[in-house]
Amino acid sequence: MTVPDDVETFAAAVGPEPDDVLREMDARAEKTGFPTVGPAVGGWLQQLAGLVGARRVFEFGSGFGYSAYWFARGLPAEGEIVLTEIDAEELDDAREYLARGGHADIARFELGDAIETVEAYDGPFDVVLVDNEKDRYVEAFEAVREAVPVGGVVVADNMTAGPFEFEAIHRVVVEGGETDNAMARGVADYLDHLGDAEDFETTLLPLGEGLAVSRRIA
Repeated sequence: MTVPDDVETFAAAVGPEPDDVLREMDARAEKTGFPTVGPAVGGWLQQLAGLVGARRVFEFGSGFGYSAYWFARGLPAEGEIVLTEIDAEELDDAREYLARGGHADIARFELGDAIETVEAYDGPFDVVLVDNEKDRYVEAFEAVREAVPVGGVVVADNMTAGPFEFEAIHRVVVEGGETDNAMARGVADYLDHLGDAEDFETTLLPLGEGLAVSRRIA
């Protein structure tokens, strides 16, 4: 389930104003069907970075840099955001977009598997975005878990839609049923895993395709 288009448009209108580069990225996503988080969620990511006073952000899966661009707008001049992507052309595009937006100095671009990449970094990361393969969300969370300080946040996309229908994830998480969709199963396993993570508190943000927001509390 995604938020109705009129609500999503309303949320985007209330949120931070996108610049020309973001408008170009939105047009690209609409033309090609590339699954970005969209401006409503993007504005919220920018706000989140500011709310937690983030200085460092790590992304598991960055595509052509859309969510990273929003995050970068919420970081201080001395901040850092690490983008990871397995597609070299998309990562090159991300580098160009962030440079055009004036964010090149705080962005680091890593080509390759995000879970392997994060192991080469020392924490802390104040905000983490999990948006890689859905059946590897638990693996991603565990790979970065100890690098998130108390008060830091892990955000995971595609909790209610994306590579599956809402009914599939609802059937597993709410009704206790089963699904043969591997992506829905991966998200359900992730939510179940978070439920057992006593050092994190998780809530659902029903914007875009659904975000699980997990704040480290201990």
